[in-house]
Amino acid sequence: MSIARNLSTILLGLPLLAMSAPDVPVMSAVKKETAPYLETLKSLVSIESGSGDREGLDKISSLIADKLKDLGGKVEFIEPGSDTYRMFDTPVKPGRMVHAQFKGSGTKKILLIAHMDTVYLRGMLADQPFRIDGNRAYGLGIADDKQGIAMILHTLAVLKANNFKDYGLVTVLINGDEEISSPAARFTLTKLGAEHDVTFSCEASLASSDRISLVTAGIGAVTLNVTGKASHAGSAPEQGRNALYELSHQVLQMRDLSDPANGVKFNWTVAQAGSNRNVIPAKATANADIRVLKVEDFNSIEPKVAARITNKLIPDTKVEFNFERRRPPLQASQAGIAVANYAKKLYQQDLGLELSFTTQAEGGGTDAAFAGLNTQNAVLERFGARGFGAHTNDAEYILIDSIEPRMYLLSKMIMDISKGKL
Repeated sequence: MSIARNLSTILLGLPLLAMSAPDVPVMSAVKKETAPYLETLKSLVSIESGSGDREGLDKISSLIADKLKDLGGKVEFIEPGSDTYRMFDTPVKPGRMVHAQFKGSGTKKILLIAHMDTVYLRGMLADQPFRIDGNRAYGLGIADDKQGIAMILHTLAVLKANNFKDYGLVTVLINGDEEISSPAARFTLTKLGAEHDVTFSCEASLASSDRISLVTAGIGAVTLNVTGKASHAGSAPEQGRNALYELSHQVLQMRDLSDPANGVKFNWTVAQAGSNRNVIPAKATANADIRVLKVEDFNSIEPKVAARITNKLIPDTKVEFNFERRRPPLQASQAGIAVANYAKKLYQQDLGLELSFTTQAEGGGTDAAFAGLNTQNAVLERFGARGFGAHTNDAEYILIDSIEPRMYLLSKMIMDISKGKL
């Protein structure tokens, strides 16, 4: 069965949205874009684009660039530059960004972001190709975040179908390194976020509830490296310097760096030491996961770690650490709350659907946090379709019946912001 016929079967069985009063030309265009949206999604999912797969990322970025050009955008590729933030898992050559601009006749500047990279390895596509099963469309990376790319592309098509150009500038940035904390794209995202009045990040909403996000936690990491001296554990242990003992001492003396009252979580999660049972270990390593709600919390944690490691159990050992600011937190601004409230009202009035949001931090990090780092302009997350199963090998999907309302919402938000309605 074709995607279009399958879609018709699904939508005929859904409750009608017409209890309220949607904008008829916009909804008409949205309905025409829904089947093409699924075709685009199939083409995106059918390209393997893991964060370390530059060949796949080049292929998918070329597809995205061509589609943006067809929509009338001025498109360029942005290669990773000298400002790339190097972390332990940063590829030598991270994926390039696709940057597109659509200039209009108004004054408002709107940024749309999504990412093309996935957590999956080359070869896994064979076990989970794109498929539709009832109200679910499955595929690797389909929710995180290829649906977001398709949402942006077909929202732009809705605007084009309505000959809408009342915005000053709509900018699109699709990056290829989100799943590894955006080492190459973070500075571009921060710059663009400060230059635009509103940023919509099109990560998937939750399958279980229609919601958008204004706040997410920041993510950091500490890698602790201890160098000691190897020796025979049976005949001459006193001649060694036990790196495992020193590592244990360091971990224990830094077990109190969490601050639950202020949302700071600091937890040692991985440790490794030694090579043989009968050898005093000369090397030991531990990793800590950090979550914060305020950027300033990173600034307080790092010097605490630096100070603690000077207190050693075994004087002749060497203790070093690396502190990674993997993602800043996304903090709600008054402008963001105002836009979220407007979206909630629009969703209810036009579609008869409930949209929720919270100003409490949830889940992991987001590229939206980079966009909001140096601005109080509105930055909102989860403007994509509703999905489930991100980072699973066989259970990632989006809800097909969420495509139309979400595409309508994003289209109308761009239009109403451009017209100065909020």
